[in-house]
Amino acid sequence: MVNPNGNFRTGGCTGCGLRPVLHEFRPGDGAPSYTFKGENIMKKKTVALMLAAAMAASLTACAGSGSSAESKTTAAADSSAKEESTKADDAEKTTDAAEKKDNSDLKIGLVTDVGGVNDGSFNQSSWEGLQKAAEDFGVEVNYLESSTDADYVPNIETFIDEDYDLIISVGYMLADATRQAAEANPDCNFAIIDDATIDLPNVTCLMFRQEQAAYLVGYVAGLMTKTNNIGFVIGMTNETMNLFGYGYCAGAIDANPDITIQQFNANSFADPATGKTNASTAITNGADIIFHAAGATGLGVIEACQEAGVYAIGVDRDQYNDAPGTVVTSAMKRVDNAVYDSVESLINGTLKGGVHTYDLAAGGVDIAPSQDLLPEDVKKAVEDVKKKIVAGEVTVPSSKEEFEAAYGDVYQLD
Repeated sequence: MVNPNGNFRTGGCTGCGLRPVLHEFRPGDGAPSYTFKGENIMKKKTVALMLAAAMAASLTACAGSGSSAESKTTAAADSSAKEESTKADDAEKTTDAAEKKDNSDLKIGLVTDVGGVNDGSFNQSSWEGLQKAAEDFGVEVNYLESSTDADYVPNIETFIDEDYDLIISVGYMLADATRQAAEANPDCNFAIIDDATIDLPNVTCLMFRQEQAAYLVGYVAGLMTKTNNIGFVIGMTNETMNLFGYGYCAGAIDANPDITIQQFNANSFADPATGKTNASTAITNGADIIFHAAGATGLGVIEACQEAGVYAIGVDRDQYNDAPGTVVTSAMKRVDNAVYDSVESLINGTLKGGVHTYDLAAGGVDIAPSQDLLPEDVKKAVEDVKKKIVAGEVTVPSSKEEFEAAYGDVYQLD
């Protein structure tokens, strides 16, 4: 999963004045193409012309040799056809103008957390969403990787110094650095993923109901385990990350009340070795399915599961291709869509501060589309419970209080 569009930033010294390396992506740099909206307008135009021609032909066939009234009717039909054609032309021109609008002067920068842009998780998903925005809208996009927490402030400042129009921070760990930068630069637009604590007009907080996605994969684990023993590895424990734990445990228990859930805090999003150790311990103790919500640390979880021949559950993006035959499903957060939407709003002049939440009903979270390893009865059961969540018939706990009121003190990491 090496990013073909730039060399990774290997550090950058915060004390010696060396600048971090920007990783730039421009439309046409070998990225995939996408379908644009213009073809719908062309279809409408073609249909309008065909209908108008048919009307004219029908009226002409019915006309007498010299009827003035019928001639006027035919003329009216011709006029209507021309009008419809003109409207279609105008609509096509408007759409083409929007698609061809020169946005090349707009620059959007992405600052990762310590997991890096190839974490197989939300940093990578964010960058993929930004690349798609570059392809569709013609904007310039770049990213800076953060090797340590100390990189957050200088990375954001680099984009500010270079007059970027929107700076996207990936993860709540960048909250303090983002708040500081936004307060000092009120004319610059910021967006941050997985943090809702910044109440500033120039900061868009992109939040997700990740507990709903976690509930679905927990439901899968509860139905598919053969040992009634599953595992969970978290990157760090806090209010945001614990939502994964609440959802996963609730889903697993609802599907299988007799289940045992082993739980581990790796205390890092960038430590695959610890993730592998945690998963190996869970496997030794009988777990046959392990879910990680741990960023790049989770790559170690997947590796341990692959080596032991048990199932892993991915997070944030569809991780099936990281280990086909091992990753049974993933709890997806459509971070890519949220990033893309933010860029589109910037272009349209509608980007606003405040909290924007993506949930299951809106397609902001879901179970992964790769479902080759799921039995048909499990697929059906998951679809049924999805409908119940959207309809409000199943309530997924979104706090310690809600979880313990329904399930007791089962979740141990909060």
